[in-house]
Amino acid sequence: MASMQRFLTFRHWPRLSADLARTEVLAGLTVALVMVPQAVAYAGLAGMPLVTGLYTCLVPALLAALLGSANRLSVGPAALTCVLIGASLTGMAEPGSPEWVSLAVWLSLLSGGIQLLLGLGNYGWLINLVSSPVMMGFTQAASLLIMASQVPALLGVKAWSWDVQTWGVWMTGWPALFGLASLIALLLLRKFKPRWPGIMLVMAAASALGYASGYEQHGSVVGLLPAGLPDFYWPHWPGLDMLNQLWVPAMVIALVSFLETASSARIECQRDGKRWDDSTELFAQGLAKLASAFSGSFPTSTSFSRSALMLYAGARSGWAVVASIGFVLLALLLLMPALQYVPRSVMAAAVIVAVLNLFQPKQFLKLWRIDRVETMTAAVTFAITLATAPRIYWGVMAGVLVGLSHFLHTRLHPRIIEVGLHPDGSLRDRHLWKLPPLAPHLYALRMDAELDFAAASGFERAITEHLALNPEVAHVCLFAHPINRVDATGVETFGQLQRQLFSRGITLHISGIKLPVETALRRAGELPANPLLKMYRTDADALQALRQLAPLPDDIAAAAI
Repeated sequence: MASMQRFLTFRHWPRLSADLARTEVLAGLTVALVMVPQAVAYAGLAGMPLVTGLYTCLVPALLAALLGSANRLSVGPAALTCVLIGASLTGMAEPGSPEWVSLAVWLSLLSGGIQLLLGLGNYGWLINLVSSPVMMGFTQAASLLIMASQVPALLGVKAWSWDVQTWGVWMTGWPALFGLASLIALLLLRKFKPRWPGIMLVMAAASALGYASGYEQHGSVVGLLPAGLPDFYWPHWPGLDMLNQLWVPAMVIALVSFLETASSARIECQRDGKRWDDSTELFAQGLAKLASAFSGSFPTSTSFSRSALMLYAGARSGWAVVASIGFVLLALLLLMPALQYVPRSVMAAAVIVAVLNLFQPKQFLKLWRIDRVETMTAAVTFAITLATAPRIYWGVMAGVLVGLSHFLHTRLHPRIIEVGLHPDGSLRDRHLWKLPPLAPHLYALRMDAELDFAAASGFERAITEHLALNPEVAHVCLFAHPINRVDATGVETFGQLQRQLFSRGITLHISGIKLPVETALRRAGELPANPLLKMYRTDADALQALRQLAPLPDDIAAAAI
């Protein structure tokens, strides 16, 4: 029971006072003005009945705030998660149908169950399987696909046509006029009045104009959404074959949605100077998805933009989230008639503008300057996400496999360098910096990795190959400070190399070995008392001893790893 106490994070909220209530209510209202229209628009992106977007902003958002380590996150529908839902269910049912809703609920149950179990088992570190380049490549591709998918609705056509002769017809139609005008208005408001709730203002204006002009005679509108709280929803059993098709999308949704949560939670916790607990957040987000499922809705996530707005509006605790939920509830109870005349093309414009922030192609150039291999990982993720549309979750899976392959290659090929003394007094790569050997007939090396099963063969190969090419070597010096762990394979490899050196009369010098590594080697009997084995606590001591092998500069300094 004590272990469950860590999930009751609401106990640490500040006591509500008049001043705090005023601040939190204003912050909650600010977010709700964006959340209500955005939730309706994102529900359409997921292929769900529009009102279900609001359902995700009630009980699921409350549970995430009460039990999460970051309690000012705006939990509900998010662009990437919604497009994953729509892509995962395409071809399995008709969007908006009862079968589609049931399958989306199962996605919420499966992805929420995965997150819940990971949180209870303290497996939050598993989110590191999706690296930043993978997430970046997927986000860029998904944002393009989202915007492209909204173009037909924006222009009021069933599908895009490249026949230029038809453009004039639908470009001057009512849906296109409303959609393009709303798109321009939203972009202008975002640029010149970023503090204004642009999406709410544009939808309100579009609804009023749609009602006054009789727009529903010329194009599709949102229609009257059901008011009131959601009923308890229990999905029917889809069959084992259908359920098996949902496991991979559910795992991807669990990972991607939590990475969206992690990006916002880290910012909040860093701002407050507190620790972010990934396992606690996994538990809270998992419960939120389960609550969303039983509300008849789809998997929730955390909106980065709404969470940033929450902090920008001055929210100081989870009370601001409670206030925003209250305003969403009021909208659900009272304001549904006001949305019924909003043109569908305006909803498409709202989605495009919201997703536009995700498309940042300059990130590829920035990543290229950092690491070429990781850029290729992002590019592969980007390309496969586009190529496998609508099954875009395969882009994430492919990116994870490429990232893990690169990680394994790096671990299996550790950085091992022959060191020399740099003029600044540090030990650096002798060949890169064109430095002389530390002493004649000496092979001085450093391995920047753990001495484990992955790196042991590379370590052995580096020494044996050097001795084969340089039979005159009489001393081998291992600068062991970077080695902070050794396993059974590493101990065995070290012992074999040591005996090989001793049999050839070669002295082994070891500098800066760490206590855990030294303890493991001594317990295995691989650090025997032998005149051919020399050990030094610091690199300065080792260099002082190596000075006796051959003259070195008088101004030799202590080396820095």
